[in-house]
Amino acid sequence: MAATLDGQLVVAISSRALFDFEEENQVFESGMTAAPPPGVKKDAAYMKLQLERLDVPAKPGVAFSLVKKLLAFNDAPESAGEAASPAAPAQRVEVVILSRNDPVSGMRVFRSAQHYGLKIERGTFNRGEAPWRYLKPLHANLFLSAHLSDVRDALAAGVPAAQVYPHSVRASDAHPNEVRIAFDGDAVLFSDEAERVFQAQGLSAFQQHERDKASQPLLAGPFKPLLEALHRLQQVGTSHMRIRTALVTARSAPAHERAIRTLMEWNIEVDEAMFLGGLAKGEFLREFEPDFFFDDQTGHVNSAAQHVPSGHVASGVSNQLS
Repeated sequence: MAATLDGQLVVAISSRALFDFEEENQVFESGMTAAPPPGVKKDAAYMKLQLERLDVPAKPGVAFSLVKKLLAFNDAPESAGEAASPAAPAQRVEVVILSRNDPVSGMRVFRSAQHYGLKIERGTFNRGEAPWRYLKPLHANLFLSAHLSDVRDALAAGVPAAQVYPHSVRASDAHPNEVRIAFDGDAVLFSDEAERVFQAQGLSAFQQHERDKASQPLLAGPFKPLLEALHRLQQVGTSHMRIRTALVTARSAPAHERAIRTLMEWNIEVDEAMFLGGLAKGEFLREFEPDFFFDDQTGHVNSAAQHVPSGHVASGVSNQLS
């Protein structure tokens, strides 16, 4: 019988999102811009460096904490209070490497994962080609990559995806038994309907629009499927791992009500909701200490990245290509 990932939360992630390969990436980028000797491929120096460092574990990257904690759900018993079965732990989360790396460099990725005790067994290494097309057979619930073009393609294919910011501050280790994830609202969890009104007509029109439609749920945004998957995982009720979610939005009263009512209509609860009325999100996120934060606006992501691991969701009116 063929293996299946049915029923699991599937996270697809690039090697640069999981590990800190920024130094190696500089070598790669230099090779791409320089003219190599005849018969030598542009990525030869990069491949040589990765092979030389095969036994040197890469440092944790931006999404490392998120992945490590999610994988810990596989060590938990089927339900709270049930004795764990070391021989057959519940498989609730699958992490798959989807990388533009070459297969040789992929060996270092897997060895690094093994070094840190990350049970990652599947991956594709496509040597410069976009890997997002493999998201469909994986039925991925999330794709994290340092390549904006891959993120855009994944979102267009209906997969929740974000461009990680490699310079982001790494996650706090203050909550070892809790996966903390923060989401922006409009154009992330929700559609960009209200954001379009705000950008076209201003704050007063936006507030009136949301007041008038307070009882009408917003349409789903690109990250609703991920929030649903996390909600299901949250309800498992494991004894040693929990999920804590937060809505962190520039909305304020009276526009807060529609956001809350939308989540109620979806029958999804978030643990915290911050209606910041345009205040910078970074310092609030610093206090929440998420393992990852998702936002559609680069200004908010840049602010947040100074305090927490952050990613850009290239969706909605703010990210339309001209």
